[in-house]
Amino acid sequence: MKAILVTELGGPETMKYAEVEMPTMSSTQVLIRVEMTSVNFADIKSRYGKKGAAKLPFIPGLDATGVIEQVGAEVQSLKVGQRVIAFPANGSYAEYIVAEECLTFALPDQISTETAAACPVVSFTSYQLLAKVARIAKGETVLIHAAAGGIGTTAIQLAKLLGAGRVIGTVGNEAKAEIALSAGADHVICNDREDFVESVRALTDGAGADVILDSISGTVSERSLECLAWYGRLVHFGNASGEIGQIKTIDLHASCRSVLGFSFGTTRKLRPHLLQDTAKQVLDYLANGQLDIKIGKHFALEEAASAHALVESRASTGKVLLDVRS
Repeated sequence: MKAILVTELGGPETMKYAEVEMPTMSSTQVLIRVEMTSVNFADIKSRYGKKGAAKLPFIPGLDATGVIEQVGAEVQSLKVGQRVIAFPANGSYAEYIVAEECLTFALPDQISTETAAACPVVSFTSYQLLAKVARIAKGETVLIHAAAGGIGTTAIQLAKLLGAGRVIGTVGNEAKAEIALSAGADHVICNDREDFVESVRALTDGAGADVILDSISGTVSERSLECLAWYGRLVHFGNASGEIGQIKTIDLHASCRSVLGFSFGTTRKLRPHLLQDTAKQVLDYLANGQLDIKIGKHFALEEAASAHALVESRASTGKVLLDVRS
């Protein structure tokens, strides 16, 4: 089969379109013929060796959509011919993947291949952050950093669907503000000309945000506590800045505020059963047209290096997809 291989750590040029052996399947897995896969920033970090020690060469990619070709002897809930999304065992930039039954989810007919390919990481992560980790309550104010990104625009929509009274986003510049507003944010703060702490306090009459989603870390995490409401939850799920934030325990107990951590990768690896309810809820929202995943540019599988270059440039909007269909 054809696949993309990262042959050495470095830039997009290290990715090669090559012939590789078909993956072998265990009794608890399914074999899937891939139709589309998506490009995530975690793929780029892996290519640079920033997501742990990967054994070279390796196939990048976290998620895919396709059709089941074969099921293992112990698989009970899936069958040959089903359209599915899956988080594979060993990369998704390939014509075929294998995935555990518990990390493979049947698709409703109403969901297109493109939407299915774009949704897994951004929608599953956003739902977990809001519903399971932050435990959002009806009417609460939610602050989402990096609100114009894939998770940002998805989390804005899901926060509204889950009952948020107000959603505030932060973005790097005015050009990204419209993206967050179009996703449904009530207010957008541009960090290049506003102080987000002062703006959030002003918008909430000094109370602060009840839930803050932070994928940036560093000083953004530290300053987020300055506009986190009493009983509020700051959920930290990434370190896009590359910096380490310092949290003071004295800022927590008297105010009943919480700082919570979440990793979608860790959850897939150690507690995949937690994704069953998430998948049901997210796929229902997508099938009913309540959730809209923003889709950007399509590339053929062999053009994966160009797709990575676009995403890495930060010039892309919406999910970038790799089309594996010949």
